[in-house]
Amino acid sequence: MYIDVILSPAEIASVLPTRDLSGTTCVVFDVLRATSSMVTALAHGATEIYPVRTIEEALALKARISGALLGGERNGDLIEGFDVGNSPLEYTDRVNGRRIITTTTNGTIALRACDGAERVLVGAVLNIDAVAKVLRATWPARVLIVCAGTFADFALEDACGAGLLISYLGAESLSDSAHAALAVARLYPEPLAALRASQNGRVLVKSGRMADVEWCAQLSLLDVVGEMKSAVIRPVAR
Repeated sequence: MYIDVILSPAEIASVLPTRDLSGTTCVVFDVLRATSSMVTALAHGATEIYPVRTIEEALALKARISGALLGGERNGDLIEGFDVGNSPLEYTDRVNGRRIITTTTNGTIALRACDGAERVLVGAVLNIDAVAKVLRATWPARVLIVCAGTFADFALEDACGAGLLISYLGAESLSDSAHAALAVARLYPEPLAALRASQNGRVLVKSGRMADVEWCAQLSLLDVVGEMKSAVIRPVAR
């Protein structure tokens, strides 16, 4: 297994469109908070999640999927007219048996940038062990971990999540960026320290959302993995 890591939104925009991903398994991290919310929703009974790039796409899809919840954020806040925002704590009830259409500033962009991959998995600190088990079961030749970032910037918490996954896999063939992510994870033995130190984490704490940060930092709390096929995320059957 060769592991590479995309560390920033700039790379997502410039590198992924030019890369042949047909033989690659992608794992997408947007720890604070999109992929954490998706994993939480699946763990609490959501049946399908539709990640879309824009608010307009979300509204158009909602018109075709009766009963779906609209979720997501812009600039970290609930989108006007949407049912739920981007706090994972909003996805612990109301979601059982439901479909969710979601659009976020970075996370859904990163997921949809991987549309051409052989396989796309949804990663978070919350499900590191579960993702590692799925990857070990098939041991793909190439894994690309995609860090969604914050706005246009590198996000410490996503790099930490990527590094944690690498440490769980124990793969010996790593790109330089994968080595960098692993080094970040080793700097923060407790994920909460990384999340609190990150720019995104500090903004969330300042806005009264410390509970979100604490939830997203729980290592391998949830034994569920989302897999995106044809732009729809469903739980992996294991």
